[in-house]
Amino acid sequence: MTPAPIVVEVPGSRNDAINIMVRNNLTGLPVVRSSDGKLMGIVSRRDIFRKLDEDQLSLIMKKDCITIGPDATLAEAARILSDSRIHRLPVIEGGRLVGIVTPTDILREIRNLKTEMKAEDVIRTTCVTSYEGDPLTYIVSAMRISDVAALPVLNASGDLVGILTDRDLFSDQISDADAALKLGVEDPKLIGLRNVMPLFYTATDKYRANDKTVKDYMIPHPTTVFRKTSLSEVARLMVVNDFGQVPVHGTKDELVGMIYDVDVLRAIIGAVD
Repeated sequence: MTPAPIVVEVPGSRNDAINIMVRNNLTGLPVVRSSDGKLMGIVSRRDIFRKLDEDQLSLIMKKDCITIGPDATLAEAARILSDSRIHRLPVIEGGRLVGIVTPTDILREIRNLKTEMKAEDVIRTTCVTSYEGDPLTYIVSAMRISDVAALPVLNASGDLVGILTDRDLFSDQISDADAALKLGVEDPKLIGLRNVMPLFYTATDKYRANDKTVKDYMIPHPTTVFRKTSLSEVARLMVVNDFGQVPVHGTKDELVGMIYDVDVLRAIIGAVD
């Protein structure tokens, strides 16, 4: 676990959370009560985006979050993260927050694990794709409805040509100080960090009116893994490249699906089972 994790306090605002995320290069963090440090919930950039019009942190955060104790096994943590498909597992001892575990923490262990499990063994979600010519306004809505943070991008022939993540959709805000201020990013040096709150512009008329397409924002020629790639190798790729997901292809380079960091955690669970 990461001990003594960075937190945001309630009562507090959306801007409080955003500023802490930006300064510490985080995508989410625990929320504690200012009076006694008790864990009250978890807030992520996606939570903020889903409730863009809400300012009170207590109304944005996820309440009643799942927790674990410091003496729990790595397999227990992996099972909770994987089964619940969450990315932050607070560690509680004596009623107080003492640490946090993320999929990346466990992936570092899996990359050194000898496992017979392959990428195809743990693909667990329907793969939502996009077309490179799709308008960005449409794709933003599709990502919100399907609740995914990344989409493989196909061309007219159905070939994989790119990947689009929520981080990529934040990149055109680099020089827009007004938009950053609306997000609560007060330090000009922090403008343009891509993990604050992707897709912010989708809530503005300015963004809806532009003619950008998926091709303008996607990462071309994305790193992929073969369906028979070992989970330990998938974990290594994710850790080294800071990937939360990787497209999976078959013997003819056809797209098979997407594997996410929480899926790779099944390697630890499988080893124990």
